[in-house]
Amino acid sequence: MSYVIPAAPPVSVPVLGTSDRFPVRRIYCVGRNYEEHAKEMGFTGREPPFFFLKPADALVVVNAGETGTMPYPSLTHNLHHEIELVVAIGTGGRNITAADAHKHIYGYAVGLDMTRRDLQNEMKKQGRPWCIGKGFDHSAPIGPITPAAQAGDLSQAAIWLKVNGQERQSSTISKLIWNIAETIEHLSVAWELSPGDLIYTGTPEGVSAVVKGDLLEGGVTGLGHLNLRIA
Repeated sequence: MSYVIPAAPPVSVPVLGTSDRFPVRRIYCVGRNYEEHAKEMGFTGREPPFFFLKPADALVVVNAGETGTMPYPSLTHNLHHEIELVVAIGTGGRNITAADAHKHIYGYAVGLDMTRRDLQNEMKKQGRPWCIGKGFDHSAPIGPITPAAQAGDLSQAAIWLKVNGQERQSSTISKLIWNIAETIEHLSVAWELSPGDLIYTGTPEGVSAVVKGDLLEGGVTGLGHLNLRIA
């Protein structure tokens, strides 16, 4: 097959401890999925889950033991960090039940949902889509994927983020409003999930701004660390 323009290289994430890579199809994100974060954003209660997407090429892939680099994005003066547990789908499906969700998970990773908060808030005020605040270039840093069998049970795992050595976010996966299985159930009703999909499951409270030169260090117990420098 010939293409009229050069085809973009496939987007992929390394699998921890191997030379294998996980090819990425779509990136789904869950909004306001920790109660305390929902409160700091001005919302309360267990609202129905909602989702937004980022382009696959928004990933900033950071290898184990390395520090990745994210350029400070254009148009914003209020870039926020959001540390998240990422779920990698290995087996697709539609209308997946929460009881069967684990059968569809290939593995897990630590990710950051970087947000141009000022642009997002302005779009909200105008009642317009806020893709410009979430789906921009380099907005989805991610570390290596740990296969599910190696990761073990993450339901009580700690999730945290430090900026320049100072703690910003600290919680546990148990505080997800919609847990991983429930999230997959809801998501698979709206879209047919496929191998290669990533799900950013939401961020705990403590989101705040970062500036050029800041060093972000985040992690989920059992999955290692994600280190990122804002350039």
